[in-house]
Amino acid sequence: MSKVIVRNRPKKEKNNHPCFDHAAHGQYGRIHLPVSAKCNIKCRFCERSINLDEMCPGVAAQILTPEQAVDTLATALNLCPEITVAGIAGPGDALADNSAIETFRLIDKQFPHLSKCLSTNGLGLPDKIRELSDLDLKHVTVTVNAVDPKIGEKIISHIILDGETVTGEKAAEILLSRQLEGIRKSAELGMEIKINTVLVPGINSDHIKEISKTISALGVKYHNIMPLIPRAEFAGAAVPGCAMLEAARREAESFLPVFRNCAHCRADACGIPGVNDISRKLYEKTGDFRCNNICG
Repeated sequence: MSKVIVRNRPKKEKNNHPCFDHAAHGQYGRIHLPVSAKCNIKCRFCERSINLDEMCPGVAAQILTPEQAVDTLATALNLCPEITVAGIAGPGDALADNSAIETFRLIDKQFPHLSKCLSTNGLGLPDKIRELSDLDLKHVTVTVNAVDPKIGEKIISHIILDGETVTGEKAAEILLSRQLEGIRKSAELGMEIKINTVLVPGINSDHIKEISKTISALGVKYHNIMPLIPRAEFAGAAVPGCAMLEAARREAESFLPVFRNCAHCRADACGIPGVNDISRKLYEKTGDFRCNNICG
């Protein structure tokens, strides 16, 4: 394992997560450890990939084992001592298997000063949130694209639960039920929660207010509205314009603070968001790895 060199590392404090606090954004760093290859749902806009250059969620240069992830984290801390958060955000779903939990268990032993963060679609959250809490998980991001199953089925094609594949409106109903249950339990355990919503023109673009209203009753800290990246089944879909995105954010702000610094980061992003990304140094990548926010 690489030896960690501590150089003026910031002290751990309450608001040191750059994706959960506007003041921390641009000041503190985070790492996404790509240990989760599998996924338990299929979103119609999602196209997971292993490559070097695409700047979007669901993409990483490689899949790491939990042990490799801890070694990578040690290297990252040497390169960017401002990192305060170790997160797992794919490229599949962090709760589709036990890779994320095992990685957090190793991090808890070797880097207890770091905050731990998880991004998930929420399907597996009710079953695993207690175990995650026991590992001192502090932050949870859940992607909720609809709170009406009739809209939800237009965004997901199926889910896989207990080895069974479920499709259609029933799949959307089950996903929503488990998302809301998992969010509620996370809040009860004292975690900070952010909800991501992918804005899909013509499908959920008139539904944002209802989503924000629903989640605001569950102890959520932030709502993050993300513009669609047209991929997979939605490859020909329209990209939300900045006016549409801003209108959706204003609707959400009727109920919750809106996080406006999200930048569609990769599942292996690392560094201080908006300032530097050291992913290529970790994975020997080429190209431009800045996270660009489409509309600021």
